[in-house]
Amino acid sequence: MAPRTPSSISLLTSSPSVFTHCSSCLKKEFSSSQAPQTRLRRQMFAWLEGPGESLRYPLPNSTNYLSAYDKRGKLLREGEDTPESREDLRPFPLNQHFISESILSEDLRQEIWRRVQVEKKSVRTVSVELGVEMRRVGAVVRLVELEKRQRAEGKPTAIPYARAIHQMVPTTPFEPGKITPHEPINDLPVHPLTDQQVFYPTSESRAFNRTDAGRVFSGAPRLPDSQDVAQGGNPVEPWRNIKPEKVGRFQNETDVLKPADARIPHPHLVAFEKDRSDPDLRRKEEEIKARYNQRLLDDAESRARARQEKIDRDEKRKTRVETSRWQFVVTDVSMSSQATGKDGRGAKAPGMRYGVPHEDRKKGQIKIPTRVEV
Repeated sequence: MAPRTPSSISLLTSSPSVFTHCSSCLKKEFSSSQAPQTRLRRQMFAWLEGPGESLRYPLPNSTNYLSAYDKRGKLLREGEDTPESREDLRPFPLNQHFISESILSEDLRQEIWRRVQVEKKSVRTVSVELGVEMRRVGAVVRLVELEKRQRAEGKPTAIPYARAIHQMVPTTPFEPGKITPHEPINDLPVHPLTDQQVFYPTSESRAFNRTDAGRVFSGAPRLPDSQDVAQGGNPVEPWRNIKPEKVGRFQNETDVLKPADARIPHPHLVAFEKDRSDPDLRRKEEEIKARYNQRLLDDAESRARARQEKIDRDEKRKTRVETSRWQFVVTDVSMSSQATGKDGRGAKAPGMRYGVPHEDRKKGQIKIPTRVEV
């Protein structure tokens, strides 16, 4: 017979847990031997210690892209002082279609601000002189003014970050005797009206130019004979063709699409190139520049005159009532059907729109254009 166990001894055994082991048993022992490396990891360290060593310290005034070096880490161009070519501006070796574009250098940014704010030149003139688009000129002036305001207020600026970015990407330098154009300044975006196909019958004996094409796209009638070049008329110069022309009635009123010569940012350059190609003015550089500057001056005066006339017209519609403390301004508005439109929400009658939400504020409304009505 098997011996009996004492009643005071329990037969239950507990399973091992973190509370039944010592702290040394729970620690994982790491091996002091070197961990095995994969083939790709060995190749990576071999490249960092070999050809990649030349990229540790970038060259001065260079982007230091991989495309400028061969597989052994040797610079492809002749020397470190040689300017970068277009082949050196590809940061991704497997994407040969991507080329890093230049940004404005700090000297060029300060020169743009100086010519606009100190010399009081127009944005159009500075754009032509430095080869920078007018929108970028305006943005640079605003940003430099903001930087100067932050320095005056004692606020920190991200100068180290800007310097690091200028070392990583190509920059357009500024040299007083040699101006390097930064970008095309006369590019014209594609107008939505030109996306459609229009079959317009015209006479073969009549010249069909870009002015006629713009009027066909806009649904406008042809020009009168006095302004039509095909009929022997005198056309309006592109830099003078700034007066808007409307077609349609009431809510269907739209602008007539002007030719590209009048819609480009610098139409004065068209007349400037015509003067340079003129045999009588080919060797008279001073006279050509004087005529170009005079066109810019006349254009600026005409635009200022148009703005002042608009201010005067708006002022005639207002009645000012002076009191002891306040000045009340009453503006006359027209509540005719032409102003209110078919739905009573015309922009020319502001009083009719109070309390009525716009259609684009309603739920489920399509807020992107789906077609072009001509």
